[in-house]
Amino acid sequence: MTALDPTTPGPTTSGPGPATPRSAAPGPVTPSPTAPNSAELAERLRTALQNLLPALRGSRGEHGDLTPSRQAALGALATHGSMRISTLATRLGIALPTTSRMVELLDASGWIERTPDPEDRRASLIALTDTGRELLGAVRHEAAARLATRMDKLSPDERQALFAALPALESLAADGSAAAADPER
Repeated sequence: MTALDPTTPGPTTSGPGPATPRSAAPGPVTPSPTAPNSAELAERLRTALQNLLPALRGSRGEHGDLTPSRQAALGALATHGSMRISTLATRLGIALPTTSRMVELLDASGWIERTPDPEDRRASLIALTDTGRELLGAVRHEAAARLATRMDKLSPDERQALFAALPALESLAADGSAAAADPER
């Protein structure tokens, strides 16, 4: 039993002194006086994520021409629905000409479709096709399975620590999504 596993009942010790009973429900995490500063934590997290990316991406060519940037575009369309190419470019943080070329490739692969924008007939909206949605679901499922295989190698305490960190990681991810929040269509 460790301090990382708040679900295990029983006494714990945190150094010299008497054991104290542990609550069965996890409580808020209080930073220790030796908690790393944000810069150190950011560097360690960046390194860990960078080392996990190959497992999340899978093999090149496994799904034809689906590159990480094209997968990100499909993911944005799945999350936010149909949008203009300029909105997609803003969400992805890439240049409009690059996004336009990528949209051409996604369209040619049958993963997205274009429809006229009802607000401006000169513009079009792009959206996932059923084929694109199925592909994205398969890719996400495969990535989760590869990550689960790696997580199976962790100790129960490490898995519990990872579980406890998820709200903070999800908050960081949501903050990044908010930075690219709905630009004008």
